[in-house]
Amino acid sequence: MTYHEVIYEPGPVARVIMNRPEYRNAQSRVLLEEIDRAFQEAADDPEVLVIVLSGNGPDFSAGHDLGSPSEIADREIRGWAEDFVGVFDRQRDTRIANTMRWRNNPKPTIAMVHGKCIFGGWMVAASTDLIFASDDALFLPSHTQYFSAPWDLGVRKAKEILFQNRFIPAREALELGFVNQVYPAEALERKTLAYAGEVAQRTPLSLRQIKHSINNMQDAQGFTTHINASFMTYATGAQFGQPDPRMVQGKRQLSPVAQALAKLQKPGSS
Repeated sequence: MTYHEVIYEPGPVARVIMNRPEYRNAQSRVLLEEIDRAFQEAADDPEVLVIVLSGNGPDFSAGHDLGSPSEIADREIRGWAEDFVGVFDRQRDTRIANTMRWRNNPKPTIAMVHGKCIFGGWMVAASTDLIFASDDALFLPSHTQYFSAPWDLGVRKAKEILFQNRFIPAREALELGFVNQVYPAEALERKTLAYAGEVAQRTPLSLRQIKHSINNMQDAQGFTTHINASFMTYATGAQFGQPDPRMVQGKRQLSPVAQALAKLQKPGSS
C-alpha cells in the first residue's frame, strides 16, 4: 500500500508516522485517510501486535489543516460539497467515524507525543489507548468534533481548561491522567518503543480482551453516545451560529489557537 503523508513501518510494533513536518503535521484530508488506512493495515496484519503513532518534525500535530496548498489542491481535485449536508458528512467521516475506528482498533495503540499537540492533534492522540509524551510537550484540548475532553480530563477540570483556553504542559497532563508517561525528549522514542515491545510479548487474545472490556465499560457509561451527541451539537451550531458580536469593522478577535499561543508568551501564565 502506498502512502504519501504517512510513513508506515510494519512489525510486531508497527509505526504510523505523520509525515508533514513542513506543516507541523497539520491534518489534511489525505493525512487523516492515510492514518486510517495504516491503522487498518496494522489491524489486519497478524504480525502486528502494537501500534505506535507519532509525528515527524518539531511537533506532533498542529491540528486541522486550514488551507495548505496541497489541501486546497485536493479539495479542487476531489470536490467537497459545501452545503450543510456535504459539510456534515465530510466532518463526520474525517473527525468522528475514523477516530472511533482508531479508538476501537483491536490492537493496543500508543501515541508518542512531542512538541505541540493542538485541537485535531488532541483528537488523534485521545483516540489511542496510551499517550507517552516528551517533557516539552504541550496539549491544547479540542472542544468540538471528537469531544473526548471531559473523559480525558474529568468534568470540572475539562470545563476549567476549556473555559480558559490554554495549553496543558506534559507534567500537568500526566497528573490529570491524560498522559501515561513523560520522558525527556531525547529518551521518548526509546522508552516508548521499549514499553511497546514489552506489551508485544503478551498473547494477542489477552490484549484484545483487555482493550475490548475496558472500551465496553466506557461505552456503558455513555462515551460513544456522548461523542455522537456532541458532534451533532457542534454541527448544528456551525450551521445556525450567528456572527461574533465582537467583530469590529470585519476584524475578528484572535483565533482560539492564537489566543492560547499568546498566553504561552506571557511570563507566569498557566
